[in-house]
Amino acid sequence: MFIIFNCRFSAKVKNRNFKSAYDGIEWRNDEADFKRWCEGKTGYPLVDAGMRELNQTGFMHNRARMITASFLTKDLLIDWREGEAHFLQHLVDGDVAANNGGWQWSAGSGTDAQPYFRIFNPTSQAEKFDADAAYIKRWVPELARVPAKYALAPWDAPPLALLGQ
Repeated sequence: MFIIFNCRFSAKVKNRNFKSAYDGIEWRNDEADFKRWCEGKTGYPLVDAGMRELNQTGFMHNRARMITASFLTKDLLIDWREGEAHFLQHLVDGDVAANNGGWQWSAGSGTDAQPYFRIFNPTSQAEKFDADAAYIKRWVPELARVPAKYALAPWDAPPLALLGQ
C-alpha cells in the first residue's frame, strides 16, 4: 500500500506544485536571467559561487542550494521547475524526490509551513556563512584579490578595491 501511495504522490508533484494554491504564480521566466543564473553570472557573488561550483564539480553545498534556489524563484521569479531540471542535469548526487522537494521548499509551493515569504538574502547569507569570502573567492576568481567585505557585496566597493588595491 505504501509503495502505491508513494508512486501516486511522486507523480502528483513531479511537475506540479504540491500545494495547488500556488498554481497561479505568474513566473517571469526571463531567458537571459536564467542563462546568467545557470552560468553563475548574476552579479551576486554567493549565488554565482554556488552555480559555478555546481557547473565545475557536479556538487553544491546544501546552504548554497537553498540560496541559489531562493534567488532563482524569489528574486528572478523563474519557475522552480526550470531550476530543478538544471540541478538534476548537473548534480552528481541528484535524486528526483530530494531535488523536487528541495525546489518546492525553496519556491514555497511544497509541504513546508513557510511558503512564499521565506527569501534568502544572498548578501546577508554570505556575511553569515562566508564572512571571509573564502568560498566566493574560490569559485568567483575575479573577486580573489578583492577585500572580503567587498567580495561579499562588490556594489559597495570603491573602484580601487575591486582592483584588489
